[in-house]
Amino acid sequence: MPFNYSLDFKSIDFRQNPELYQVGKGEQGVLLVEPYKSEILPYWRFKTPDIARESSEKIYSMFLDYLEQDDFVGADMARKFLQMGYTRSRRYANHKSGRKYNPNSTSSDHKKEILPYDTDPIKAESAAIFKAKWIEAKNNDKYRQMLANHKRK
Repeated sequence: MPFNYSLDFKSIDFRQNPELYQVGKGEQGVLLVEPYKSEILPYWRFKTPDIARESSEKIYSMFLDYLEQDDFVGADMARKFLQMGYTRSRRYANHKSGRKYNPNSTSSDHKKEILPYDTDPIKAESAAIFKAKWIEAKNNDKYRQMLANHKRK
């Protein structure tokens, strides 16, 4: 089921209303779903491998805490932040500016021109750190069972 962006995210407390939560694809909704965004976002950092390690470990710890509390929405949001740590640091690893596409590209087939790679090995290491924790989270047995149960509702 696609993520429903039409919900009134400013007024919904998803801890009180978990039935309204939709997983979506990848990181959809990661910066919308409260109170989880506000709980996890302050710890989300990837500038250096040391910072990424500390951040991913903290967010993974939060993921486990949410699972322990049988809070699927919190666990899924923590998983999304781990995934986003990987994808964002990977983008900066490939493009130091953080821009993947040329903002000035014009194409008759409406495909954006991807900027040339400008590899940053520090960000690549940060990405690998987040990727390992993201994979660990998404393969967690309890998480997978809770995900299946949530999708059946």
